[in-house]
Amino acid sequence: MNQLFCGALATTGLIAGMFFLRFWRATHDRFFLFFVAGFWSLALDWLWIAERVPTPESRHYAYIPRLLAFVMIILGILDKNRRH
Repeated sequence: MNQLFCGALATTGLIAGMFFLRFWRATHDRFFLFFVAGFWSLALDWLWIAERVPTPESRHYAYIPRLLAFVMIILGILDKNRRH
């Protein structure tokens, strides 16, 4: 059951990334590329967790892709607000 939910989360991460990629193609704004990278990083993390049974979340390196994803999203927001 855990693998099913992780697969569903990975799929939604990929879909969200494609959604922002469509907006990037229309506007060519870097803001959307940061979001694409962030959501695809989250999707890869969920795929990695689904592959590893039992869940490796007790190990610290399992959180590195999530940290990178949220940092990319925050950098995209900061970049959008600081540009003139």
